[in-house]
Amino acid sequence: MNKLRVGICGWGNVATGLFKTLQTNSVEIKKRSNLEIEIIAIGARRDNPKCDPGNVIIERDIFKIIDHDIDVIVELIGGVDVARDLILKALNAKKHVVTANKAVIFNHGNELFSVANKNGVKLLYESSVCAGTPIIKLLNQELAASKISKISGMLNGTSNFILSNMEEGMEFEPTLKLAQEKGYAEPDPSFDIEGTDAAHKIGILSSLAFGSSLPPKDFYIEGINGIHKDDFKYAYEMGYTIKHLAIAKSTNNSIDLRAHPSLVKLDSYLANLKGVRNGIEVETDLLGTLHIAGSGAGQEATASGVISDLIYLSDSKIREVNNINETIELIDFIDLDFQYYFYIEASDVSGVMASISSIFANKDVSIESISQKENLNDDLVPIIIITDPFKEKDYQELVDNLLELDSVNKIRSIRIEPQ
Repeated sequence: MNKLRVGICGWGNVATGLFKTLQTNSVEIKKRSNLEIEIIAIGARRDNPKCDPGNVIIERDIFKIIDHDIDVIVELIGGVDVARDLILKALNAKKHVVTANKAVIFNHGNELFSVANKNGVKLLYESSVCAGTPIIKLLNQELAASKISKISGMLNGTSNFILSNMEEGMEFEPTLKLAQEKGYAEPDPSFDIEGTDAAHKIGILSSLAFGSSLPPKDFYIEGINGIHKDDFKYAYEMGYTIKHLAIAKSTNNSIDLRAHPSLVKLDSYLANLKGVRNGIEVETDLLGTLHIAGSGAGQEATASGVISDLIYLSDSKIREVNNINETIELIDFIDLDFQYYFYIEASDVSGVMASISSIFANKDVSIESISQKENLNDDLVPIIIITDPFKEKDYQELVDNLLELDSVNKIRSIRIEPQ
């Protein structure tokens, strides 16, 4: 039987979840993987009343964990700067590292992978993207012979939970509060609802699939704050729902990389994943489109991803851990083409539809459909427009011109992701 001696750095919910899972499922792990995982030491700046580590050595200075006779450091402290320093020190001490920290991989991946390669050790991070959903190993191993053209999906469970509830008729703020009450959203939810979390994850997946750098150059990120529950009603009438998508697409040695809300067809795979779920589509040349879904957060899901990395580490040969391609360029977002959904709140006066349509015509933006909905209060009427594709660089001027009309009160818009 193989044996792996582990040091855990961090003692929060994820670390204690890992500790408990290793205790509870030790027999199953030994039976299925022929591996015994022994926790030698824990780096904990303070005790956690929710978990008793028993006789395991506790170090208050997390960096001292590296000095113990261990094979691998499991980094679960979170954050970026201290985590980077800890991982670098461990790699330079020729210790393998397993981390669930997407932010440190996104911001310092190139540097960390380079140091791991130089020292002949591994840096594994399955649980950094979608927790226990095995997307990293899928890209690295199972799809090694396939050419991947696109990765897209909902990579943040909190956003998907909020949008799923809004689809059922709830407003944004009460839904966010519900997510916080259930523990799906942090007291400060900005990392989730502003799209940063999903952006970090798609950046990592793009690096794996296409060789883009970590960190990548700046790319377009938009959150879900501006979506209204009525947008779901109007989208549904036209055969769509709304999801927050993160997308990496390869085109002629360039990468289309972005994270933002999108209308998707009601009959699509991603449209039907509700609640705190991650859903990913991977388009390949050999196997067609693959779908993968699972829990994207929580102690158990993250512990599953970490343990998967530990088992993999014990049973595989050392090899390169990244394939950065310095020639890869990101496509400028403003050069992309999108269809758009527009919600235009306008005065209910004669000629309003004609004046709005003329603005689109003047910008050479064709309209696929236009409809006027039931009047709102204050003599205002919603006008719903679906455009044909047009250049993103023309979007802001189009909106500015619409808002210059005396009859236009408010505009919301959402891009439509092609199937």
